[in-house]
Amino acid sequence: MTRSPTGATRAVRLATFNLENLSGAPDAEAPLEARIRILRPQLERLDADILCLQEVGAERDGKGGPRRFRALDALLRGTRYAGYGRAHSVLPDGRGPLDVHNLVILSRYPVVAHRQYWQDLIDPPVYRLRTAEPESEAPGAVPWDRPALHAEIDIAPGRTLHVFNLHLRAPLAAFVPGQKAGPFAWKSVPGWAEGFFLAAMKRNGQALEVRFAIDALFDADPGAWIALCGDMNAELNEMPLRILRGDEEDTGNGALANRVLIPLERAAPDSRRYSVLHGGRPVMLDHLLVSRPMMRGFREVEIHNEALGDELVAYATVAHSPESYHAPLVARFDIGDG
Repeated sequence: MTRSPTGATRAVRLATFNLENLSGAPDAEAPLEARIRILRPQLERLDADILCLQEVGAERDGKGGPRRFRALDALLRGTRYAGYGRAHSVLPDGRGPLDVHNLVILSRYPVVAHRQYWQDLIDPPVYRLRTAEPESEAPGAVPWDRPALHAEIDIAPGRTLHVFNLHLRAPLAAFVPGQKAGPFAWKSVPGWAEGFFLAAMKRNGQALEVRFAIDALFDADPGAWIALCGDMNAELNEMPLRILRGDEEDTGNGALANRVLIPLERAAPDSRRYSVLHGGRPVMLDHLLVSRPMMRGFREVEIHNEALGDELVAYATVAHSPESYHAPLVARFDIGDG
C-alpha cells in the first residue's frame, strides 16, 4: 500500500484467504510451483497490511524433524509479506504446527501477543454414539478438529487490534465407527445423520469458544477493535455465524448492541457477495466480521471472486488444480493521523 506522509490519515488493509491445502509435500494435489504462479498474484493484489490465511501446510525437515512452513515461505518469497511478523496455530501440546490446515496471521504491524483457543474456554460436549459398530458403551467427548488463532496487533499508538483467524469445520458428517461404506458413502441414513450431528456440534463449539473470547475482550474494554476473519463454512443466517455475531434480534437485549459483530460483506453489491461457487450456486462462506467500535474506521470491502471456479465442477473434471476455490476478501480502515 502507499504509505501516508506524516500528518495524513493512515489506512490499514485487513484480508483473509483460504489457500486450500497449501503444501510442498511430494504427494500434494498440485506442484507447489504451479500453485505459487496462481496464488502469489492474488496475495499481491490484496496489498494487505494484516493477512489471515487458512489451510497452510507444514513440512518436516527430514524424518522426525520439526515441521516448518516451507511451502508458505516459498509462496511469500519476494513479496511484501516475506518480512511481516507471523503468528500461527500449533498442536495442543505446543510442539509445533500441524501437518495440514494451520492458521497463519501475517502483519506489517507489531504482533505483541498471540494465543490459540482449542477447548481452552469451554469443555467439549459429551455424547454417546448410538449407531457405532461396535456399539459405544459410554459417552465420549466431541472435540473440535482445529483451533482458533488470536493475535494482538499494535496498529497505532494506543490502538490495539484483536484479530481472530478461524476455520470452522465443513458441514460434512463426522466419522462414526463402522458406519462408512467408503470415503463419501455411508451404510445407513441414521449413521450418516449421527455423523452430521457430530459435525454440527464441533462447528458450533468452535464458534461458541471464539464468542466467549470476544466477550472477554469486551468485558475488559467496551471500545475494543476486534476483527474476526476466515473460512466459516457457513453463511450469515446459519447457526455458527449467529453465535459469532450475537445480533440483537437473537439476544433480544438492546443493551448488548455494542457487542454485535458486523459482517462487512454487506457493504459489497449483491452481485459480488460470494466467496465460493458450489454447483452453480454462489455462496458466502468466507467472512470479515468486526466490532462496532471498529466500524468508525471502515471504508470499503473487496471480494476478489472474478476468476473463481466452481468447486464441485472442478472436483469432478479438473486434475491437479493449482487454484483455491475460495475468493480472498480485503477491507480498508482509516486509523487516524500518522
